[in-house]
Amino acid sequence: MKKGFTRLLAVLLAAGVTCLASAQDDVRLPELGSSADALVSPQEQDDYGNQQMRQMRALGLVVDDALLESWLQDIGYRLVAASAKPKQKYTFFMVKDDDINAFALPGGYIAVNTGLVTITRSESELAGVMAHEIGHITQNHLVRAFEESKKAGPMMALVLLGAVAAGAGAHSGDALPAVLMGGQGLIMQKQINFTRADETEADRTGIQTLANAGYDPNAMASFFERMSDAMRAGQGESIYSLPELLQSHPVTANRISDAKARAKALVDQQARRPATATLDPTSWNKATAPIPFVTDPTRIVTSRRGNGNGDTGIYALMRERARVLSGDAGRQATLYAQNMDRPGFDTPANHYGLALALTRSGRPQQAQAELRPLLAKSPDDIVLRLAMADALRVGNQRADALRIYADLHERSPRNRAVAIDYGNALVMGGDKTDGGKAAAMLKPLLDNSDDAELYRAFARASELAGDTVRGQEAYADAAALSGRPFDAMEQYKRLLDRPNLDFYERSRIQARIADLTPVVLELRKRKIPTEDNPDGRRDQLGETGKKPNEACMGNFCLSAGAQ
Repeated sequence: MKKGFTRLLAVLLAAGVTCLASAQDDVRLPELGSSADALVSPQEQDDYGNQQMRQMRALGLVVDDALLESWLQDIGYRLVAASAKPKQKYTFFMVKDDDINAFALPGGYIAVNTGLVTITRSESELAGVMAHEIGHITQNHLVRAFEESKKAGPMMALVLLGAVAAGAGAHSGDALPAVLMGGQGLIMQKQINFTRADETEADRTGIQTLANAGYDPNAMASFFERMSDAMRAGQGESIYSLPELLQSHPVTANRISDAKARAKALVDQQARRPATATLDPTSWNKATAPIPFVTDPTRIVTSRRGNGNGDTGIYALMRERARVLSGDAGRQATLYAQNMDRPGFDTPANHYGLALALTRSGRPQQAQAELRPLLAKSPDDIVLRLAMADALRVGNQRADALRIYADLHERSPRNRAVAIDYGNALVMGGDKTDGGKAAAMLKPLLDNSDDAELYRAFARASELAGDTVRGQEAYADAAALSGRPFDAMEQYKRLLDRPNLDFYERSRIQARIADLTPVVLELRKRKIPTEDNPDGRRDQLGETGKKPNEACMGNFCLSAGAQ
């Protein structure tokens, strides 16, 4: 598990890094020589973004699904590799929110709402929005905005923290107006949005990235047009009824036309490129050292053109998976079933979505019936096979499920989604041998992983195998990764009290406590509420639990009065 707890202290002391961005229309500062880089180091930005993601996870706002996460990371890093800063670290994660939105956090953390995923019509459209957010980071808009936010003072920075986190996790139409109440609310809205110049710059760099990655460069403009149509359809209504993306990223006719023009220029440029490789293998071999296992170097330097729009075949399945995992499974199953007779709705992706919803709502036999025709056409599809194995496991057909999991794991031993599902299946109804097998399979995947669900699966397997120390330690690690530092600290301390720890176990746990202690002390000192620290929340809010003139959203409360 990565250890960034101590560096996080500096970020807690400079909470103004929240900066989802300022909207003053000032002249932007040049990228080089920004004083914000001196005030907020790249490591501090990374620690802050990581902590924000963990806090959202603690509030149940993050979709913790290894399959969806891997897919989103694949899209993200395909774009990053084609961006202006391919060496920068990024983390892409999905937020359980029906609002059509995506946003960037310091440190290269980019959140994508499930509402955005489910409304897109192609992977290129989704990639277009993600490329736009990557553009904000590569152009240092977040760091520049921090310089502007300093003018508002530390308290405004703390207010922004709540506004950003609450806005990102809002699920009700009344939530955002509650945050933006009073005169201070208008300032908060200005701080959250980027400037028009920032948006234009992010559009242009994003379209370039989109094209370089092999996606359809027209996808960003087409998505903007559909969002613009939605905005026109909502004219006369409150601004808060519009998609979140349109509130924080206003779509204008000029913005759409500019995106179209830039996409057309890129398409024309690509069309002028030679259709075949221009590299001479003989010249390559004379000038470059041989590359092992590469017999034809022209194949690795030829640009990827994909299937014409850059989309992968998994997109439609993942879109429906995001829809089901972020909603009520029973209701989703009913909606899928009721619409199957509609023209164009009877697709493999929608049958897959129906199967997932049926499994999650306790109807595994019906789910299997939906999946069999799909598997008959695509017998080696890992997504469909995982869905069938899950349906068999839920339907108490453990042996059949384990056979599928075992085969998938043999083919893809480093696939996290397969390993977690297989490990959980071994543990459920398994014995000590099954627990040991699951723990041995999951342990190598823990290296450099921040996946709380992976740690929980390893914890269950270790306990079943009889290694209770490893199991309880992994549960504590999962708590820390899930944004519950106080809970994690208590678990580590209880472990340390055990008399039967060996030297290595005790040293490992002491190191965890040493990493976490400064963070817990700082949270208590500043009375910052967390899910696992009710005392801190009571200290902050007083006996009534709410300050005067305060608007609360979920676990975040913002005062509308002067501080």
